[in-house]
Amino acid sequence: MDRSIFSKRLACFLSCILGIAALQADSEGLCDGLESKEVAYIEPVLLTRADSLPVENFEDSTDPYLEGYIQALVDMHFYEFQVIVTVKDHKVYLTNLPKNELTSTSIINFVKDLPGVQSVERKELSQSEIASREKYVEQPRVEGIWFPQATILFQPVIADPREPYNFAAYRYGDHVVGIEAASVAIGDEFPLFRWRDVFRWNGALQIGIEGAIWAVFNFHDVPHRNNETCELVNTDYFLGIPLTYAYDRWSFRARLYHISSHLGDEFIVNHPDYLYKRRNPSFEALEIMTSYQLSGHLRVYFGPGVILHSDQSFPMQYLYAKYGTELKILGQKLYYHQLYGTPFLAIHLENWQIRDWDLELFIQTGYELSKLSGLGRKMRLFLEYHHGHSYEGQFFLEKTQYGEVGFSWGF
Repeated sequence: MDRSIFSKRLACFLSCILGIAALQADSEGLCDGLESKEVAYIEPVLLTRADSLPVENFEDSTDPYLEGYIQALVDMHFYEFQVIVTVKDHKVYLTNLPKNELTSTSIINFVKDLPGVQSVERKELSQSEIASREKYVEQPRVEGIWFPQATILFQPVIADPREPYNFAAYRYGDHVVGIEAASVAIGDEFPLFRWRDVFRWNGALQIGIEGAIWAVFNFHDVPHRNNETCELVNTDYFLGIPLTYAYDRWSFRARLYHISSHLGDEFIVNHPDYLYKRRNPSFEALEIMTSYQLSGHLRVYFGPGVILHSDQSFPMQYLYAKYGTELKILGQKLYYHQLYGTPFLAIHLENWQIRDWDLELFIQTGYELSKLSGLGRKMRLFLEYHHGHSYEGQFFLEKTQYGEVGFSWGF
């Protein structure tokens, strides 16, 4: 092949890739035509997420285009709920929304925030429409979802001192652990499997696994041996298997769990007499909690627990109860950061048979940040007050009160 012809064809090929020339009817005509034309250089442009949206905030897009785009966004953020999106005249209809009212409202608000959406309504498909759709959309699959990620069905109790989430706090006034102390925790829930449309109410059922470690450090009146500035007083270890169910505004959690407690090595060194007093307040329990979302702002919950087994060095009596309420008001969407912020107030109460049913009071208030949907993982800045008994291991029966300031993160 003649070298000049080869060079022309190579230039033609590269020009087509860069998008700086238009294709002609046949390749020879294209290459010949390019000889007499000047080719302008086009500087590449990086597209942002906003640039990928339809022109002029969806105003010029068709219903099928808008439907596909919204469906992709909903699937990306709420895949496990299998919500179906249809669009007609830029009005969005959502089908197969979860029966949990809090979750479904969050999905609706998520779609309403998209530009160009005129309205969002719920819609139920008929049995014939569902059957017709399954023929070309659905594939054989398990009746549920492994490792769901968007959220958990039973939202953790904010002010419960033994919920598995992460926090770090400065504590003041605790006469059991120390007048000045630090309280830290590492904990999380990992959802394993979620069944959909269970029972006749078509709710969601989920099983998971929880783990947590709570530790307290005393800064007050420490002997300062070997330049130590604090002492580890106690560490509790937690492992739980929660079975949760949610329908409409109701959610339930049946949890089988184990807690074991261990005195800190530095505390034992500084208080050698506890070597002979040490007891092991470890136990296994079954707890059943019920939560009802009165509105998007107010939640109430309650539930009993029963101790199934406890270590003989620290025998636990069998029953206890937990209950309380949580209020979130004046929430605001922070569009610049794509976050949702809201002040909150949580009141948590407990009564234990081993403590003669004395009242345990926890009050926590602060500010919460989450995704715009209001679901998923959150971060909180908080102030807390506790009046009652200590929750630190073998000090479980000693009365105390204290205040804390800190931050937490998790579900």
